[in-house]
Amino acid sequence: MKRPESATSLTINLFGLLSFLAALYYLAQQDSAWSNTSKIILVSIALALPIILLEAIFRRPKLLTLKTKKQPVNIKRIAIKLLALYSIWGLIAFIYWVFPEYHGSFYQPYWALLLPAIPWLIALAIPYFWFVDQRMEKPEDSYYHLGQSLLGKHKLDKVAVIQLLLGWLVKLFFLPLMVVYLNNNLNSFHEYNTSWAYLSQNFTRAYDFFWLLFFTIDLAFVTVGYMLTLRLFDSHIRSTEPTVLGWVSAIICYQPFMGALSTLYLAYNLDNYTWGAWLEGNDLAYVIWGSIIIISLFIYAMASVMFGIRFSNLTHRGIITNGPFRYSKHPAYLSKNLSWWMISIPFISQSGDVAEAIRSSSMLLVMNGIYYVRAKTEERHLMRDPVYQEYAAWIDQHGLFAKLKRTLGTFLGKNKAKIT
Repeated sequence: MKRPESATSLTINLFGLLSFLAALYYLAQQDSAWSNTSKIILVSIALALPIILLEAIFRRPKLLTLKTKKQPVNIKRIAIKLLALYSIWGLIAFIYWVFPEYHGSFYQPYWALLLPAIPWLIALAIPYFWFVDQRMEKPEDSYYHLGQSLLGKHKLDKVAVIQLLLGWLVKLFFLPLMVVYLNNNLNSFHEYNTSWAYLSQNFTRAYDFFWLLFFTIDLAFVTVGYMLTLRLFDSHIRSTEPTVLGWVSAIICYQPFMGALSTLYLAYNLDNYTWGAWLEGNDLAYVIWGSIIIISLFIYAMASVMFGIRFSNLTHRGIITNGPFRYSKHPAYLSKNLSWWMISIPFISQSGDVAEAIRSSSMLLVMNGIYYVRAKTEERHLMRDPVYQEYAAWIDQHGLFAKLKRTLGTFLGKNKAKIT
């Protein structure tokens, strides 16, 4: 059985990563002349542009969902689609205005990025729809159906319109968070001493640096993914998670829901006793334990890198089968959850209270369970795609756990034979 080809190229995505790291290094060496918004724009362009250009050169024939031969211009259809798009944007603006969550200072970096871009987005939508509409196999898409319904000229295609609105709801919820987190990390890099002479003096400095680096890489690819949901780059949404369980299990893992959940129910590290304090004084164990955490975070970051410009929660934008996904269907979830156990060490109480350790471990197990549900709902959603069905079957035979199971079975079989 052959592993299905990935929707993205590992090599091309690594070029995007290298370009992003170069921009990140440049910003770290600069003074504060760059505004927060300028930093986000710079690193996003540095990441996305190489991927877009290289895919256009080397992968476009495989990924092309637009026809090279144009259809005649249909101005009426384009206008109807633009009506739908602008209506959705108006609805999003209303939601942001209504909910108090978006009125605080926390989201200021997002508004600083979005508000000046609004006139550009409104204007650029016109040539974008003009170009794409002429090259679509089925130009009467979900935007067209929604626009016709708004004009009262078309019976609402509920499935198509709901999928369209859900896709925008994903961006509405996740993009502000990712922009804010990326902004904060970029500012942290500016304040960090990235020289090798400084980092190599002790392991803790290197640990802190790579912790920040890997989460910043993840946030950059995630943020770009939410920004570039475009058919022009073959990074559009094929389908959105259709179930309430899938949505709930995903969004409760993020603010503002996770803040309340982790405080009231899943506070698995109440005593703030972490691995660093536990292993202080044992230099070898400290380095080994910390290195495993960093390796886990590296896997987590590389899983996001493999998406290129196509990352998004709760959506299907192409099946990823390369990089860490060669070994597991959920490398990011596995590595992230492992790192939580190793960082917070809930199984060890600072006071030596066994009951407290059991409570803390139980709460983290519940958190792990939420991610298990996320994984299963994602699989159920993606299994509608035959490519994912092939990939899941391939992982069942060649994935990391399949190999471990076979190795363990062989080992136990040999030892059983020796005993008998």
